[in-house]
Amino acid sequence: MKSIQIAIDGPASSGKSTVAKIIAKQLGYTYLDTGAMYRSATFLALKNGIEVSNQEKIVELLESNPIRFGRDENGVQLVFVGECDVTLPIRDNQVTNNVSAVAALPLVREKLVHLQQEIAQAGGIVMDGRDIGTVVLPQAELKIFLIASVEERALRRFKENTERGIETDLETLKEEIAARDFKDSNRAISPLKAADDAITFDTTGVSIEGVVKFISEKAEKYLAEIKK
Repeated sequence: MKSIQIAIDGPASSGKSTVAKIIAKQLGYTYLDTGAMYRSATFLALKNGIEVSNQEKIVELLESNPIRFGRDENGVQLVFVGECDVTLPIRDNQVTNNVSAVAALPLVREKLVHLQQEIAQAGGIVMDGRDIGTVVLPQAELKIFLIASVEERALRRFKENTERGIETDLETLKEEIAARDFKDSNRAISPLKAADDAITFDTTGVSIEGVVKFISEKAEKYLAEIKK
């Protein structure tokens, strides 16, 4: 059966990763969390005392500490930098507050986008990020752009952090998410924006199941059409 590429973009905490994982599992596709890759690059810089603006050094660190993905016994995605499991450390607030700066670096983006495109060649894939539909997979058959209010997204991140044992203040999160939106939307390289042929869906007040249902129906419709 022919497989397709699905690009899911959107701002921080719009539900991209959660939904993308479920869709990939339903379709038997590969899931690639591109945000985790930029977070890993940021983690490497911070851990090694490198300025987050020093793109040459960060690329060097990525060369010697390749990013790879794995799964635990329950099928949960794990992220490794070299031999180090960074699944939890890359969600730290310090990484979160610096990842936009690293993600805006042309050399870092070039390296990671190339890696993302290589992985996508393997077949059916669901990839989420901020520039998947516009830069990484402009040829993707299905492009979704998820949005939600700052308040809703801050509450989601607050719940996630609380579950992970990360101390967080809700009002601070609102400010950080609004600031991240501005940085991501206004960066010179691959800014956050919907592709011209993307379907925009507002997830404010919509359950994860509701978002998954919306995207699944679009994917199934496309797959049915190409089978004809």
